[in-house]
Amino acid sequence: MDPETAIATVGVSLLLVAFALNLKGTLAANSAIYQGMNAIGAALACLASAMIGFVPFVILEGAWLAVALSALAGWRRAGASP
Repeated sequence: MDPETAIATVGVSLLLVAFALNLKGTLAANSAIYQGMNAIGAALACLASAMIGFVPFVILEGAWLAVALSALAGWRRAGASP
């Protein structure tokens, strides 16, 4: 497996696990853990997309990362715990 595929696989796996746990009711969408999984997953998927030069997904995953980081910053400002 090439590095790009490995990185992308880990990234999208994190995104999908977070999504599945949210749908199951195990992980709230407004939790820091959920947003952290989204941020890390999106960052990895964005990196892998950049490595292969696939600009549409760099933009998509970059936006996803920005939203997740914004949510995490809100947690930090509010002094909330995960």
